Order: sequence, then structure tokens, then C-alpha cells
Amino acid sequence: MDKLKQLIYERSLKVADEPVFKLASGKLSRFYLDLKQITFDPEGISLLGESMYRLLKDFKPDAAGGLTLGADPIAYSVCFVSYREGNPIKPFVVRKEPKGHGMKRQMEGLVSEGERVAILEDVVTTGGSALKAVRACKEAGLDVIGVFAVVDRQEGGEENINAEGVELYSLFKLSDFVS
Repeated sequence: MDKLKQLIYERSLKVADEPVFKLASGKLSRFYLDLKQITFDPEGISLLGESMYRLLKDFKPDAAGGLTLGADPIAYSVCFVSYREGNPIKPFVVRKEPKGHGMKRQMEGLVSEGERVAILEDVVTTGGSALKAVRACKEAGLDVIGVFAVVDRQEGGEENINAEGVELYSLFKLSDFVS
């Protein structure tokens, strides 16, 4: 996990003297984490899949996924690693809104009512994206066992997720990278 942490620090973390980075929450911050620099890189996604699988496996999820686009590569990498380890965890995707055509699904994947699912997230700030995925999964009759993030920015997301009755687990916290 040290190598993954190093890659995130070198490739994904942007730091400014003033809060100039606009986050998905609308807040401005001095820190920005662009984890697509990791998830779109062969070495990065491999290390991330291994690390996230280690974090998840003892919770025994049937499936893992989250809100598209941030969670998608993480879900697929966990799927590959888990299959290789003889403990397959199925990936799934949650759209921001249900499709307007076809089956009009908000979720795609081979998940069934009652299955245990882990919600994946690249970066948690307020928890809004993770909570959207949590609610969609609960509405689909899935048992949400937790939100599993690569980085928790430590800006209220954990408290918001906990308020929904779900725990947040993360590989790293922003304080692991900046003081």
C-alpha cells in the first residue's frame, strides 16, 4: 500500500496556497485529488484493486460498486483481484439517474435483492455521491455493508454517511498526504 500512497501523492494530489479547486460539493479547497490519474493507469489500478480487495474481503460482500464514473474502475479492479483470489466479488454500476429508455434501470450488474454490497468511492468529501449510491442500492433491496473509499477528505463525509446508518472505511485520509 506504500506504493499506492506514493502514486496518489505524486500523481493525484494538487495543492494550492489559496482555495482554488472547486469540488463536486461546490466547496472551494486548497487540495484536489484527481484519482483518475491512478484508476486510468495500469500500475495504479492494479495496486488499487489489490488494496481495496484487502479492505473489503473480510466483510464478505457479494458485489461492489458505486456511482459512475469514480467507482467504476475500482469495482472492475476489485472484481478481477477477487476472482483471481478464488473469492469473486461482482461489480455493479449506479447511474446518477435511471435511464430514460430500455429497462430504465439506475443500476447495472448481476446483483439480486438481498445480496450484500459494498459501495465504492474514489474520494469522499461530503459523502453526497456515496449516499446517492447507498440509497439506490437500498431501494433495490440490497444490503449495504458499508462505503469503502480510496481517500476520505475528512470534511464531514464520514458523519453524513454514518447518519444514514452506514459506516465509512477508507484506505487513506487526506491527513495521510498533507498536514
